[in-house]
Order: sequence, then structure tokens, then C-alpha cells
Amino acid sequence: MNDKPTRSPGIKEIAAALKISIGTVDRALHGRSGVSPKTRAQVLKMAEKLNYQPNMAARSLKLNRRLHIAAYLPLQIASFFAPLRAGISAAGRAAHGLNLDLEFRTYPTLGDGDSELMQIDLDRGYDGVIITPGDPARIDPIIRRLTQQGTAVVCVASDAPRSDRVAAISVDASASGGIAAELLGKTLKERGTVAILTGQLGTQDHAEKLRGFAATLATFAPHLSLLPAIESHEHPEEAYNSTLQLLRRKPHPIGIYVSTANSLPVLRALEERKLLGQVEVITTDLFPELVPFIESGKILATLYQRPFTQGKVAIETLTKYLAEGIRPEPITRLAPHIVLRSNLPLFLNRLVPETENEADDA
Repeated sequence: MNDKPTRSPGIKEIAAALKISIGTVDRALHGRSGVSPKTRAQVLKMAEKLNYQPNMAARSLKLNRRLHIAAYLPLQIASFFAPLRAGISAAGRAAHGLNLDLEFRTYPTLGDGDSELMQIDLDRGYDGVIITPGDPARIDPIIRRLTQQGTAVVCVASDAPRSDRVAAISVDASASGGIAAELLGKTLKERGTVAILTGQLGTQDHAEKLRGFAATLATFAPHLSLLPAIESHEHPEEAYNSTLQLLRRKPHPIGIYVSTANSLPVLRALEERKLLGQVEVITTDLFPELVPFIESGKILATLYQRPFTQGKVAIETLTKYLAEGIRPEPITRLAPHIVLRSNLPLFLNRLVPETENEADDA
């Protein structure tokens, strides 16, 4: 009987199976330049098939270098992107055994300035990039260029599915829209119209929420008619003015779903027209300014997108890929949490993400 333990497949076995050099396999597994996307995909697929397990101690010694990662996030809608940024930072600090340099690159608002900044940064030589793609049509070519030069890209909070990104981490947007429609359908018994205020429909997250909302409304609440979606482009004043215009309709909508965290201008417009509490409102995310509206019952519910956890999972996914070379699942969708007046106290600790109170969410 041979008691000698069986050695797990290594880089040599992957190279032999694909009839390519060991150096090419090594570069592909470790996300370095000089490998075509097609070859990299073949290597990662074969590594998974052979159940390749990298020797992390040897890997660490071999690297003997720092991983440089950039996170491109907008300044506006801080109620969402601040905790997302905190999740990235917390997980970056907790990445034991990795020499990690994490840099935050900021631009004005979602879909405005991101592609220009990334274009400028193409020669910075990042090992990995995290990005919220506001306009995938503009971001896709840049992601392809980054991938071709050996930079791994992970999307967070939205997706650019036609690009060469490694993975996408987000809340299940279609489910979020469906939940909002079902809640309004069960609450509003009379016939009437409902409206959805979103950011911009070119952003996949926003488009999926609209599709989920419209489909569920048509199926489970046919007594409610959906008005054309209103795009606020994440600008508070645009959201405020659009809401005022919406409320001038006769009759005005009896329900509103705000599918982004840019809800305070909408609530301000409703309050000024003395319709807050009469029009049923479902918002998105949770932040201190929203709490009194939920406590008073002026908001029916808010759908919490767990931004801290999204950021945490995004950086963990990227660093694991860079360190181990195994491609993650292409899409990770987190379940949204429904926050009502009755369960609000359970979520209040999430308002201070720096304390890492969401660590049990992932």
C-alpha cells in the first residue's frame, strides 16, 4: 500500500493539459500582462477543472511585491457610496498576508467623469480596479483595455456585463423593484397611478429595478398604472423639480418608488405639497436623515442595498482573484433587506458602517 499523499495538480499540469508554457499559465493565473483574454479564460477554466489549489505560502514569497488596487467611486449620493467605500476600506485592512495598496479615485457623480478619470489612469499599472459603471457603453472599452494590459476589474453596485470584467457585486436590482411593486400593490387597494424616480436608465442597476417593478406591478397589482419613469440623474435639484412637476398631475400618483438613495429631495417636494403621508412612498437605502420619515410612518418602507457589504465583498473577490488566480462567479447578487417602522431598530447599527456592524451580512 502506498501511503505517499497524492500531490494536487499544479501549474505544470495545467500547462501540459493546454499545451502551453508554464510561464503563460503563471501569468494568466496571477492576472499579469502578456496573456490574451482568450488564453487567460482557458487557463482559469482548466485550473478549476483540475481543482488547482495554489500554494499560498510559496505564492506570497514569489510575489514579494505589493498589490495596487484603485476604487473609482462618485462623490455624490454619499448616503450610499460612503458606506460602500467604508466596506472596501475595512476589507482591505483585514486582508491578512497581502501587501495591499488601496487608492480611492473620485469623480463628481455616477456616469459623470468616471470614464475620463479612468482614461487618464490607464498607465498607472494597477493590479486591480473596482468601479461602479454609471454608463456601461462608455466604460466597456476602458475595461477591455485594462484587462488587456493585465488589470483585473470588478464592478460593484451595478454592472457592465458586456465588458471583460472579472465579476460584478450588487444587490439584486430586479428583486428590489419587484418587492417595491408588491408592497405598493398590497397597500394601495384603490385604482390609481404610481411613479418610479430613478437615476439614469443607462445604468444597469436602475434599468433592472424598473423592469422588476413594472413586471411585478403588472402581474400582482393590475389596478395600479405605472407612469413613465422619471430620471433624476442623481442630481438633488432635478429630483426635487421632477417630483413637483409629477405632483401637479391631476390626479396625482398615489404611490412613488424612489429607486436610488437620492430620495430626500423627493420627500421635501411631497412635504411642501402636504402630500407626504398621503402618497405611499418606498425609498432605497438607509441613512440618518431618512430615519424620522420611517419612524413617523411617512415612508412605507425602504429597501436597504447593504452598501457596506457590497464594498466588502467586492474587494474580497478582487484580492482573492489576484492572489489565487481562480476566477470568481461572474455575478454575485445580494438580497435586499426590507426596512419597515416595525423592524427599523434592527438596522440602526448599520448607520455607522465604520464599526463593521455589517460583518455578518456577507
